[in-house]
Amino acid sequence: MNHRSLALLGAMLLSAGLVACSSSDGESGETAGGRTGLDVWLMRDSVSDTFQKEFEAGFEKAHPEIDVRIQIQEWDGIGEKVTAALASNDAPDVIEVGNTQVAQYAQSGGLTEFTAKVTELGGDTWLKGLAEPGAYEGKQYGIPYYAANRVVIYRTDLFEKAGIDAATITTREQWIAATEKLNKGGTQGIYLPGQNWYVLSGFIWDEGGDLAAESGGKWKGGLDSPEALRAMEFYSELQALGKGPKDSDEAQPPQAEVMAKGEIAQIIATPGGANVVVQNNPELEGRLGFFPLPGKAAGTPGAVFTGGSDLVVPAVAAHQDEAYTFIKELTGDAWQKKLALAMSYVPNKTSLADAVASDPGAAAMAVGAANGHATPNTPEWAAVEAKNPIKDYMTAVLTGRDPRSEAAKASRTIGDTLNSGS
Repeated sequence: MNHRSLALLGAMLLSAGLVACSSSDGESGETAGGRTGLDVWLMRDSVSDTFQKEFEAGFEKAHPEIDVRIQIQEWDGIGEKVTAALASNDAPDVIEVGNTQVAQYAQSGGLTEFTAKVTELGGDTWLKGLAEPGAYEGKQYGIPYYAANRVVIYRTDLFEKAGIDAATITTREQWIAATEKLNKGGTQGIYLPGQNWYVLSGFIWDEGGDLAAESGGKWKGGLDSPEALRAMEFYSELQALGKGPKDSDEAQPPQAEVMAKGEIAQIIATPGGANVVVQNNPELEGRLGFFPLPGKAAGTPGAVFTGGSDLVVPAVAAHQDEAYTFIKELTGDAWQKKLALAMSYVPNKTSLADAVASDPGAAAMAVGAANGHATPNTPEWAAVEAKNPIKDYMTAVLTGRDPRSEAAKASRTIGDTLNSGS
């Protein structure tokens, strides 16, 4: 899952569109005055124009020998464009990639390794959901850049009317009780479509399970484990407290647009979903709040899928030292705090969570991000998402079929898909 699929709430897969790469339109790596030209690819909506200008000015003041040349890339077709860059002799020096995409690029041998730099970069407090997928076969290639994850977006007026204080909802039991109370008088306590498999994944991680596990060089799907079956049971209980469709996901129809109709008390989405709600129903402005997904016990937030980006350096990049200097600055504490405030993102380290305390949505994300996870770290996971047997499994269970047999079937498909590349 790439960055945009979270930031835009839309589950967007990388599409085709091979584009030849070049270093700043064919310019050489040297600029006037003997400065080193550093070509960087950052993704659309990764930074604002204002932040980009501020960072470039600050970086070049601290490192006057480097001329930073940031090029904003589109997510559509970026997978093919990055693959072409890594295989060329004219690659940019730094590339932003979706956190779960690092393994497929590292597998080809096209990335520079940063294992020896992890401590220097503050890796002891990196968000696990960014750091773990940034590693491949025990070596660190991707440096955590920023994160985004799901929270509960709720109607503050409906909660107040029902006498519910969202701040007191910290466990699953409290969440279910509150949702049942809200699910009256024509109001849906929650809108949860049947195929929101990222939410189910969080419940599975809460239970101590996983989507798949590797042993002896072979992968096995994990949906039929006792932990995952308990997670699906909880998902079913929560989903039944609303009228979300059992056979589609959060994008079909767009759940924020459904919430905008005025009958939904809660959805599970990234905070940006609140903006979509208000755009579709301006009367709800000022009536939306956020809280982290509740966990099994008080004091531990619910597990979430961590979306976001890592920064990588192509092995063929011409300016390795300067690329590392750039990454060290942009992922360092000072600029991470500024980026988080500017873009409402979660900083790359748990130690920086307080940086977004003034932003309610980002603050709720930061709490959940401390218990963030990623999908299984293998290049073949993209093929699983393409088939998505998890969605079919969820619909089967929600429409009355046997959870154990359906989970076993889906797990076999996951295992076969992951092992097809070995």
